[in-house]
Amino acid sequence: FLDIQNQFMVGSCDVKFPIRLAGLVLSHQQVSSYEPELKPGLIYRMIKPRIVPKIFVSGKVVLTGAKVRGEHYEALRIFRPTK
Repeated sequence: FLDIQNQFMVGSCDVKFPIRLAGLVLSHQQVSSYEPELKPGLIYRMIKPRIVPKIFVSGKVVLTGAKVRGEHYEALRIFRPTK
């Protein structure tokens, strides 16, 4: 067990504001899928960083695929509210 390497990290957070999933999937159709009848979360396949967040309307987010912790923060920037 001396040769163990991390392949990817899983992170979770609460962004503390609701996320309009229907609006997000409309504006990011190429990289997201949302079928509320089947699953409550939106799947967003990011290209750079190569992370797959599962996003919930409550503001909770589960991020998979990061190689370093900073990629989680980079991925979350796209979900900030805009004015």
